[in-house]
Amino acid sequence: MGALTERAAGLLAAHRWAAGPTLVSTVASGTAAATTLVIARGVGAAAFGHFTVVLSIALIVTVGMLMSLNSVMFQELPRAESAARSARLKAELLKTELVTTALLCTLVLGAVVFAAGMLAAPLLTGALGVDTRTLAFALALALSMTLNQLTESFLRGLKRFRLVAGLKLAVAVAYLGGAAFFLLVLGLRDAEPYLVALIGTNLVFALVSFAGFEVAPRTWSRALARSIYRHGAYVTVIGALTAVVFGVDVIFLNHWAPRADVGVYSVYNGFPKRLLGVVFTDGVGLVLLPTLATSDKPAVMRRIARLAPAVFTATAVFAFAASTVFFLLVGGEYPYSLGLMALSAIGIGAHTVFNLQQVALTMDGVRGARVLIGCLLAGTPLALACQAALIAWQGLVGGLVAFALSNLVLVAVVTAVSTRLYRPAGASEVRG
Repeated sequence: MGALTERAAGLLAAHRWAAGPTLVSTVASGTAAATTLVIARGVGAAAFGHFTVVLSIALIVTVGMLMSLNSVMFQELPRAESAARSARLKAELLKTELVTTALLCTLVLGAVVFAAGMLAAPLLTGALGVDTRTLAFALALALSMTLNQLTESFLRGLKRFRLVAGLKLAVAVAYLGGAAFFLLVLGLRDAEPYLVALIGTNLVFALVSFAGFEVAPRTWSRALARSIYRHGAYVTVIGALTAVVFGVDVIFLNHWAPRADVGVYSVYNGFPKRLLGVVFTDGVGLVLLPTLATSDKPAVMRRIARLAPAVFTATAVFAFAASTVFFLLVGGEYPYSLGLMALSAIGIGAHTVFNLQQVALTMDGVRGARVLIGCLLAGTPLALACQAALIAWQGLVGGLVAFALSNLVLVAVVTAVSTRLYRPAGASEVRG
């Protein structure tokens, strides 16, 4: 026990530098989440349902535009010092090459995906159950989110932690102020102005972030482009599968239920998921991810399996308790139900366990990525079948049940596979 305490104290001391940026970044993400609640309360359930549909489609499209280059930059930019020494290059030049190549490739790919989406609008609108204007907003939001995430990864990869945290907070406050102005002064109750504001703040962040890195078009490298896209390919597959399994439920609900139900579902399910993302991305992520990268993966997976019941229970209880605050803020158009919130809490608890498993496997490089992809391929068809059947049958209630079941299915598959493949030292393990 004493050794564990000393190790924890050492870990905290080694990462004390992260306290300030982590706090500011978490406050920024919390402010952005609060803005979502403000919008939900102000525009009403139907308009917020429209907002949620656009955001859900954008999150899926972002995977194809970004191709996980943000994850690649998190790893490759910090490694540039040692890579430059081994290749007898200047580290700053290599970093500029990485940033320039990733940015130019993403701009081209993003433009191509946007154009292709608009050209395919007659097919996509029918498949997604939306109109062309909604699709255009989703594609534009996806492009802005792609540039936001990529430029943030540049700043984090170059260790400009204070800059990225300050920018995130400034943009989040501006978005909250804009939303409040639209509601209280202009009285806007349509989703589109708030989508325009979200797109605009994403682009402002991307533009201002250029102060923290250098772009030199002449340093673009075809060989480097191949390398970073190859590096991101496995993570992209994981991102695509998770975006589908945790994004299609809103599209199903938009197809089979009234749009107001989509807005209510977003409050019960979407907002707790966003808060969970804040904790993983801006909270424990700064320290957890580097630690997992060098940890013994069989031991990590066994520890997660042992902790899963406690993590599930704690997260579910917290989500259930916090729901009172959510619904006090969003108002009467979003009816509070103990039964619905209980279903939501169960889903959030299971989703937290799956997120822990996903992070641990992703940080095991190619081996872990292959294992996770296999688990997703095995579990996703059953999860999607549950979502389609339950949402078509029970609408909002079916969506909450389906979300919980989807996560439980994936947790069960990952647990079974990792128990078999991630064995203690001395036993046979996966090699990759």
